[in-house]
Order: sequence, then structure tokens, then C-alpha cells
Amino acid sequence: MARHLVIGNGKMLLNLDRNCYIRDIYYPYIGQLNHVGGHYCRFGIWVDGQFSWLDDSEWHITLDYIQESLVTNITAKNERLGVELHINDGIHQRECIYIKRIVVRNKRQDGREVRLFFHQDLMIEGSEVGDTAVYYPENHTLYHYKRSNYFMFNGSSDEGGIMQYSTGIKRFQSAEGTWRDAEDGSLMGNTIAQGSVDSTISLRSVVEGHGEKTFYYWMSVGKNLEVVKELNQYVQDNHPEKLLSRIVVYWNHWLSRAESDLGDLPPDVTKLFQQSLLLVRTQTDERGAILAANDTDILQYNRDHYSYMWPRDGALIADAMSMAGYQSVIAPFFHFCATALSPEGYLYHKYNPDGTVGSSWHPYIVQGSRRLPIQEDETALVLFALWQDYKRNGVIELPQSLYSNLIRKAAAFLSDYVEPTLALPKPSYDLWEERYGIWTYTAASVYGGLMAAAHFTDLFGDYERSDHLKQRAKWIKEGMLEHLWDEESGRFARGLIQKDNRWVKDMTLESSLFGVLDFGVLPVEDERVIKTMLAIKEGLSVRTDIGGIARYTNDYYFQQSGEIDKVPGNPWIICTLWVANFEIDSAKSLEDLRGPKETLQWVANHALQSGLLPEQLNPYDGSPLSVAPLTWSHATVVQSVCKYAAKYKKLSQGS
Repeated sequence: MARHLVIGNGKMLLNLDRNCYIRDIYYPYIGQLNHVGGHYCRFGIWVDGQFSWLDDSEWHITLDYIQESLVTNITAKNERLGVELHINDGIHQRECIYIKRIVVRNKRQDGREVRLFFHQDLMIEGSEVGDTAVYYPENHTLYHYKRSNYFMFNGSSDEGGIMQYSTGIKRFQSAEGTWRDAEDGSLMGNTIAQGSVDSTISLRSVVEGHGEKTFYYWMSVGKNLEVVKELNQYVQDNHPEKLLSRIVVYWNHWLSRAESDLGDLPPDVTKLFQQSLLLVRTQTDERGAILAANDTDILQYNRDHYSYMWPRDGALIADAMSMAGYQSVIAPFFHFCATALSPEGYLYHKYNPDGTVGSSWHPYIVQGSRRLPIQEDETALVLFALWQDYKRNGVIELPQSLYSNLIRKAAAFLSDYVEPTLALPKPSYDLWEERYGIWTYTAASVYGGLMAAAHFTDLFGDYERSDHLKQRAKWIKEGMLEHLWDEESGRFARGLIQKDNRWVKDMTLESSLFGVLDFGVLPVEDERVIKTMLAIKEGLSVRTDIGGIARYTNDYYFQQSGEIDKVPGNPWIICTLWVANFEIDSAKSLEDLRGPKETLQWVANHALQSGLLPEQLNPYDGSPLSVAPLTWSHATVVQSVCKYAAKYKKLSQGS
């Protein structure tokens, strides 16, 4: 379960699987309206009467990207057919155009006829009801449409455009789809189909012995027929080869603002850093939503997905991208949050990319008691990330535009939503969305959010409000040290839960206790931080050949083992890097950076072949679990590499 290649431009996102099949097309929002929905848009080849789809086991496929770009670089070899394919996929940096380039190399001595088949299995707007697929003779293309979503398909070879086409019914009664029609090397030419439909087109050329030929396939996406016609003509007028080259050039320039001096980090970690920046960009909608993940295979497990904007994920991702120098990319996120903020000043559980509230499992009432269905860290972290961005970039216009509708409102909520008997935030759901109580991570984030708001009120001369917020933050810090620090175990508790009308400590060992350091409650040299982080490193290490750090003891999510002493939970990329971040922050010599360097290498080693990172790993074989790519995983790589590079430079200059 993973998406192995991802390309996008902030308006449109496309996912490919390990077989180079299109599995998801998101438009017009990143993460909203999936027009494929995890089905298979197949790609196949016919050579001298023999046919093969690329998911056949006889294909040996290598997946990668062209260096420093969002254009794929794929090699597919088939010894039986005697062919080798070199494939590049890209989405135009500005327009909603997908382009595929295929170089077919004939590994035999004799010249041979080659036909490529491209299958379009759309479910427009997420439904197979009422779609239309139609051949359009005006420009010799084929397009699918429903309401205001149009998808036009075309292609070319040295012999011209589309050779054959067909439309038909799919997944209804005995009809499998037009892809079956392709397997004899010819298409029937049916010109229109309505309902649950698919289509297939083919291109043809003759490839000389030990020669090669180049084929192009493209898709134009827009709100009506005229728009997609214009985009199709744009591709033909400019030539798809030139457009693909321009996409590579654009992303090369986009990456140029990132830090290039990464100390002694090895080349594959540097590559992962650059790729992570690009992949975070693909998951960021130009209107502000930063999506958690867009791998629809997760639907098999919960009938829901990760294609939402969690304000927590978004804030931490925005913080990492700001650290890497991409302030302009994430500025719309904060405006998104300001618009999404409730009248009471808090952010809901999660949001759809268009700004509407997303699905949730947090109830308003439990056993007759009312509760606010939020994760308070999500509101706090937005303020924290906004202040971190201002400290780095000094762009005062951004917080000024958000002062009244985000900063002051959210700060007022955080300062009031406090349990006075404990001097801690009132109960809410934890950052993992699993349990209700008062959590150390949440309290730390509220401290960080209140201090951020206090700094902003200082910045804008609102000194009385600033004093109040600082006092509230100090009060919460004192509450944390009194009620959440556990002297007996020598570390922080995960949190407090109510039992028999009293608050008791939940002493489950939890990796997110890193928040005490990360959000500024205590400095890295504080003994309580050191003891807590060492307990995490020791107690949550996965003691298999895979290694890594688990979320918490006996983590049930995608649990693979009952051997809790050996495998407290599956290794998470994020949690493993939290320990590395602590080690970077506490490093006093270059030798102290050896451990974090090894951790970053570990992450690079456990990426998919294409460089994409999952949420978590199987603790026994290292295979990806849950979704891939997870935006938060890639953003944490960005954060850790930036921290490492800065610390390496500081220690090098000091030595």
C-alpha cells in the first residue's frame, strides 16, 4: 500500500504506483475530488503480436526522479518482449497538463512494429455515475467529462497522433473495460459511452533493430471543453518534449533557494532532503491547505483517507518549509487557518482542501458529559509556527494581516481554555487523535502558542495583552512541572486522565514528549529533558534488524507484533527523527553529530525506491505501512537536515 511516484503543481496532483499506473488524479484542489479513486489507469505495449501490461511480473521496473525535479525517471525492461522503456512523467508547473514521454528501445536485431496503449479509468468527482467518454473528431482526441470537470487525452509518435481508440462500459455486469479490448493489439473504435465508462487509446511506430523511438501521451484538465481544447493545442504548439524540459528547469530553479551546504551528510541524504522539499510542495494546495497524504489505498482499512488538512500536520510542515527558506509557499496556509478558525477561536479536528470541516470521530458528548471535540495542539501549533516563521524571515506583513482574525482570537481561546485547579489546558484529544485527557504534548504546544502570541502582541505594541499571555504561558509551564513531571520514573508522563473523579498520571512511554523541548518549555540542557529523551530512545527503540523509534509502548495502529518488549510499536519516520533532533540540539562537538547522521542515513535507506517516505515501517521487513508518501515524514526530514546543517556549521566554525 503506497504511491511510488507523485507529481503536481499546487492545482493538480497525480499519483503513480510501482507499475507506472495512474492511481489518483486530484483536481481542482490538491486532495479533493479524486477522479480515479485508486483504480488503475493501465499502460501496456504490443510488439509483433505479443501484448503485456506493465503490472506483469516479467517487467523489471526502476523508479526514480530526474535529479532535483518533479519529473519521473523510470526504466522498464522486458526480456521476453525484447524491449526497454524509458519513461518520464511531469505536470506543467503552471497549467493543468500531464505529459508522459516514452522512449521504446528495441533490443532485437530486426525492426518491429510497436503499439503503446493508454487506458483511462476515471470516476469523475469520485463517482462512476454519469460519466461520459467520447471521441472528439475536431482535434482527433478523446475526452471524459462530468459537470465542470473535463479530461482530454491525446498522444503522438513519429507516425502522427492517436492510431486507435475505444470507449466502453466498465465494472458493470460482465463488462471489465476497454483495456481488455487492447490485449489483441487493436481497439474497436466505439465513439461514445455513458455511465460507468473507461477508454483506451493507442499510438504506433516501427522501431528499427537496436534502435529507439519516442512516444508522447498527455492529458489536459479543465472546467469545460474549450479550456481543455486550448491546453491540448498548447501542448501541440510547444511540443511535449520542450514542455517536459521546461518543467525540469523550473523545479531546478525552485530548489535553488534551499541550503546547499549540508555539512558532511552523504549524497543520498542530500537527495532525500531535496526530494522531500519537492514532495511537500506537491501536497500543498496553492490556496493554503497542506495535505497529510493522498494515498487512497488506505480506504481499504477505514473507508476514509488522509486527504485532509490537519492543522497540526500543516503547522509543523509549514515550520519545516519556512526553516528551509520556502516562506512564500506556506504563507497561504496561515490565511487558510484564519478563515477556518471557529468563532470561539479554535480549529477543528481537520479540514477539506476547500476549507470546509472534514470528517471526524471526536464526539461532543460521552457518557452524558459534554466535551469540545478538538485537539488543542492544532490551534496552538499554528501560532507557534507563525512566530517561528517571523523570527526567521522578518516578513511583518504576514502576521499583521492575521493579527485580528487569527492571532488574537486563537490566543484568547488558548488562554481561557485552562483547568484552573491544575494550571494546565483543559482536556482535549491527543495529537494521535486516539484518547481524551490532558497531555504533555498538548500542554507544551499551548505554552509555545501562548508565547508566540505574546511575542506578536509585543511586536504590535499591545503590551497589556502581551503581559497577560506571558503570565498564562508561565502558569501552564508551572502546571506541567508540578503535575506532568514524574520524579519516580525520572521523566514526563504522557498526560493525565480522569479516574474516579480525580486526575492520575498516564505513564505510558510516549515519543511526543519531545514537545517539551521542541516548543520551548525547557531548554535542551535541562536534566528533565535529557532524562525524558533518553527514556524514549531506550524504551521505544524497535529491537529488530529494522530499528527505528515507535510512537509509544504497545502502539496498536497497524500493529505487527505482540512482542512488546522487542517491538513496542512500528517504527515511525517522525518519531525516529524526533530523537535525532534532540541529539542535534544537544550536540557539543562534531562527534556528537554522528548519531543523528546515522539516523538520517537510516531514513534514506528505508525510503521507497523512488525516494518516497511512508508513515511507518513493518518492524520485521521494513516495508511501508499505512500511507506513502506522508507529508509530515518528508517535512521532518527537511527539519532535521536543516537543524543538522546549521549545527554542523556552528560546531565547525567553533572548532
